Amino acid sequence: MKFGKVDHPELIDFTIPQDHPDTPVVLTKYPQDGETNVFVGCAKWNRQDLKNFYPRGTKDELTYYSSQFNSIELNATFYRIFPPDTYEKWYDKTPEGFKFFPKMTNEVSHLRRLNEQVYPVVDRYLEVTSLLQEKLGTIFLQMHNNFGPKNWDRVVRFVEYWPKEFPLAMEFRHTDWFTDEKVSQELYHLLEENNIANVLVDTAGRRDLMHMRLTNNEAFIRYVGANHESDYPRLEDWVKRLVNWKRMGLKNIHFFVHQNLELESPLLSAHLIERLNPELGTDLTIPKSTLSPQKDLFK
Repeated sequence: MKFGKVDHPELIDFTIPQDHPDTPVVLTKYPQDGETNVFVGCAKWNRQDLKNFYPRGTKDELTYYSSQFNSIELNATFYRIFPPDTYEKWYDKTPEGFKFFPKMTNEVSHLRRLNEQVYPVVDRYLEVTSLLQEKLGTIFLQMHNNFGPKNWDRVVRFVEYWPKEFPLAMEFRHTDWFTDEKVSQELYHLLEENNIANVLVDTAGRRDLMHMRLTNNEAFIRYVGANHESDYPRLEDWVKRLVNWKRMGLKNIHFFVHQNLELESPLLSAHLIERLNPELGTDLTIPKSTLSPQKDLFK
């Protein structure tokens, strides 16, 4: 994942900003009782990317991956809409309780940019994606860097069209969505009114995306490590923030770990889960790896 990559991550201030003032307000609108649902995963299960994760002799990558993680940020669906039997196979290969968080096809977000021609594509995408049944988590839509507020009407129409039975998260990357307070407030209000999660992106070169504004009872976090020793302290800070949000009433944590070079994403995920379990009272499996944390990661 090259987005937000910098040559010298040691020069970046990775401090997580304070919560947006409206984040605690949003969380107080939801019931304070009940369990917190925590899903942590990588962006892909490809053996070539996740080297040193799969034991020798592993025959099916997804089957093994889903024995170690309870979720996957499914980036493959960004590049194509797969045939129905592919989704059925994914469903059959994964255990009960596993969830997929698929990315909306780039035909909607990048090629057609939410114009009036996207709606048949959305229908086709949802028709096959729904075959994941109860294992379907939140679908997320990531807009292009140059998709700015001038396209506001397209965003409104898309949100109004989206079937509410499918949980949705949206990620905006154009700077003007966040630097213009009037624009950002209108966007947050639209997402909040339609129960759409506002994706939080933690990456080195785009700290402006760390707006810390939740728009519903879901923290959808896309964390991009820098293949640098700072990756671990950054995760520690996220644990603290998530614990605080849980105290405020947060019930859904969806945290996906990337790296500019994906080699050790499972290690970072394991570190995060190991810290989250005692703090949140969860019992997530801690993924195994043939590498030992930090010792081999930055040698």
